Formats: sequence, C-alpha cells, structure tokens
Amino acid sequence: MKTPRISCGSPPPPLLLLLVLAGVCIDGYKPVIIVHGLFDGPKQFKTLSLFISKTHPGTEVTVIDLYDNLASLKPMWKQVHDFRKAIDSIMRKSPDGVHLLCFSQGGLICRAVLSTTPDHNVHTFISLSSPQAGQYGDTDYLKWVFPECVKRTVFRICYNRLGQKVSICDYWKDPHHISAYLQGNSFLTMLDGDRPHNDMKAWRSNFLRLKKLVLIGGPDDGVITPWQSSHFGFYDSNENIVEMRNQELYKNDTFGLKTLDARGAMAVCVHSGVKHVQWHSNFTVFRSCIERWLT
Repeated sequence: MKTPRISCGSPPPPLLLLLVLAGVCIDGYKPVIIVHGLFDGPKQFKTLSLFISKTHPGTEVTVIDLYDNLASLKPMWKQVHDFRKAIDSIMRKSPDGVHLLCFSQGGLICRAVLSTTPDHNVHTFISLSSPQAGQYGDTDYLKWVFPECVKRTVFRICYNRLGQKVSICDYWKDPHHISAYLQGNSFLTMLDGDRPHNDMKAWRSNFLRLKKLVLIGGPDDGVITPWQSSHFGFYDSNENIVEMRNQELYKNDTFGLKTLDARGAMAVCVHSGVKHVQWHSNFTVFRSCIERWLT
C-alpha cells in the first residue's frame, strides 16, 4: 500500500496519526476513469478494475456505462459528447486530477474528449491498444460491421455522410485514398488537424494540459491495423510503416504530440504475445505498462 505523504508540515506524532486517520492533507491515488472499446462495455473491465484496486487500494475506479456493445457503433462525435459529460462530472469531484485509461476505440474517444475540454484536469491518459493513427485492415471486426466488404472497398462506404454515422468509419484511414479520406472524414481528420478548422489552436492547448501520455500496443494484437497505429505509426501509400516521429501530424505538431514528447511527457510500451481482447485482463501488461502511471 502506498505510504501516505503529509504535505502540510510535520505535526507531533499524536496529531499526525489523527490527520492520517481523518484523511486530512494526504496525497492519495487519483481516480481512474475507464472507457471501453468497440462491441464491449463495463463487464469486460472487471478484471482490470480488480488489478487497480488490489495494487492501489482505495482508488476510485469508474468504468463509464455508455454506448455499450452494438451502441458503440454510434457516430464518434455523438459518443464524445456524452462521454465528455460523464467524465466531466467525475473530474469536478476530483480537484487533484484524474487518470483516463481508454481501450481500443475508447482511446480515440478519450483523445477527442481531452482536445475539446478546455478545463480538464486529466493527469495521465493511457491509450490501451487504440487506433490513434487510424485503422486499415481485414479484421473480424470489419467483417462484423461490413460483411460484404474487404479493406480496399470500405472507403466507398465510409467517406460519405451516411458512412460517417458508423463509428469505425470515423477513423477508417485508407492509405490508397487519402484525398477521399481528407474530404469525407469528419472525425479523425479534425482531431489530427489534417482538416483545418477554427478550433485547432484551442484543441491543441487543451490536449497539452496532459501531464503524461502512455501509448500501449503490440505486434500480436490482431485487430488494430497496422498495430503501430497504437503508437501513432501508420501506412504510407505503399503500406510501408511510417513511425510516429516521421508522421506529418508529429512533425507539424498539429495537436501537440511533438510538444508532449519534447517535454518528456510521453511513454511508449510495446508488448508482444497479447491479442486485442486480452490487453485489459493481462496482469503482465498491467504491471509493466499501466500500474506505475496510476499514482
């Protein structure tokens, strides 16, 4: 258990004990807010919540119960709006700050919440196997949503007004049709600053309120494609991987990624042997990539 640290002087031992028992002037663990991914909900995060409670006793852990299961296919901006309200209510009760731990599609929802919330007090944002740079792959998830399509044809559905009403289309990034993506996508293009808008400067400032960004992913994920998207890497037009620091969004620092990196506020964790649905229940991943940041 974490040793309480008295932050307001050194009173005599009897008074010190009273203060500890009363919880006065003691630094505790910050609340942890968990946001689920595509096709799941709070019940999938019971194990992760247990990990946190056992290693950091007394931590308030909230798995937000919104847009569960099939409802997770709703448009991303709609989800962001409602998740932001739920997160804001927790932040207002936590003046010392909170941590965001967001899985898969939830990682993009959380990034959008951070960018669009001017007074957030999120200390650490942990992006757990999230397609931060976009998604482009023939995975089971794609077949469930668009059973008649392969990755090379999905852009025809996604890059129009109707397609943008399906969450996966909001971050579908076809490297062979970037012009269509820039014109037809109304979520990730705005979040990355690829589509200029009047709020870019404010969103960047909001995102940079973060104290720590933690990016977690690995080569055996099987869903996030390419898997390097979890670390802001992505395909070029020949489907070669362009790592984060060579991406235009990093070099141009459109939403603050390069600035966070320069100030030492970014950590990257690569873990092999973990399938997509195992990230939030793997104790080794928790101990090596997550636990240290939840203080």
